[in-house]
Amino acid sequence: MTDLTGPAAQAAKDMVNGITLYLDEIRSQMAGRKVELIVEDSQGRPDVALTKLRKIVEHDRVHIVAGVLFGHIGYAMAPKVEEYKIPALFTVTAADDLTQRLKYRWVIRTGWASSQPSHPFGEYAARTLGYKKVAVIASDYAFGWEVVGGFQRTLEENGGQIIQKLWAPLGVMDLAPYIAKIRRDADAVLTMVSGASTIQFMKQYDEAGLRGKIPLIAGGPAVDEALLPSMGDEPIGVISPLIYSGALDTPANRRFAKDYRARFGKVPSYFAETNYTSGRWINEAVRTLGGQVEDREKLLAALRRVEIPDAPRGPIKLDGYGNPIQNVYFRKVERNREGELQNTVIVTIPAVSQFWKYNPEEFLRLPVYSRDVPPCQHC
Repeated sequence: MTDLTGPAAQAAKDMVNGITLYLDEIRSQMAGRKVELIVEDSQGRPDVALTKLRKIVEHDRVHIVAGVLFGHIGYAMAPKVEEYKIPALFTVTAADDLTQRLKYRWVIRTGWASSQPSHPFGEYAARTLGYKKVAVIASDYAFGWEVVGGFQRTLEENGGQIIQKLWAPLGVMDLAPYIAKIRRDADAVLTMVSGASTIQFMKQYDEAGLRGKIPLIAGGPAVDEALLPSMGDEPIGVISPLIYSGALDTPANRRFAKDYRARFGKVPSYFAETNYTSGRWINEAVRTLGGQVEDREKLLAALRRVEIPDAPRGPIKLDGYGNPIQNVYFRKVERNREGELQNTVIVTIPAVSQFWKYNPEEFLRLPVYSRDVPPCQHC
């Protein structure tokens, strides 16, 4: 399930490419059983997603639901997944509460939680980059709020301040009115404009004469490999945190990136990696069951036990809430020897939990990050 039509179409295509590449590697066989992949387009609409979910569960009788891109689609689908009692691997949708306060038993996340990379990054921005006053421009929906919220919490705990929050409607393509409002006394600007809009944002930030004057940092997907080929020099120097980089220099990722490029003619994005790795995740679980996937309870338990020590992104295992504990990478946009833009890894933070350094019970007593949580006390 993904969003092949709409502002995230390229990311959705990368998702399908990732799992297709893995299934081709194993010749669509898991524990001696043939695998059939059914791809449905939820069009970025919760009502369509629920209709398609009903179709694949009741008509196609699938054993596992996987995919899901947008947070609002994940929030819409999760209660229905619980009702159906069918294992669901949410491979991209990062909405924090899917694996936090809402406690969905049948949902396993194989991607990441929105604020997970932001927690170490806020600390890094304050302590290492020395940014004391940061202005924010981000897409006005749950994912943008949660990326910003995690960053704000740790930035301010380490002596920094968020001095401005500018929220742009999801999908808006003219960001100039928002860029014009950015406070010029900021030490840096954090952007998490989502989808194709971020390409336009980078151009307009440059045209406004701010590149080189106020450093730009970003949520990881704002400079993802799904988008970099459509950008010029505008994002060069942007530092961002994410669970993956196409330029990650490990044996597992070098092989994956080489195979992906040979097949699809481009560098893999995190959308591709999470779905490639999710294919392996399913295979590992199915093998432990000897291919007997009809018992949903046993399949769910097997999926929850999977650990992958050598995924392209690095080692992964689940916490008790169904979210991966995994590396977070701080990446800097540069050009490689071939002249392509890439996210060069500059710092690796190992084994990052969705709760960072916080006690999970205490963390979950606080409200989920939102438009006004944490409040902007320095705006």
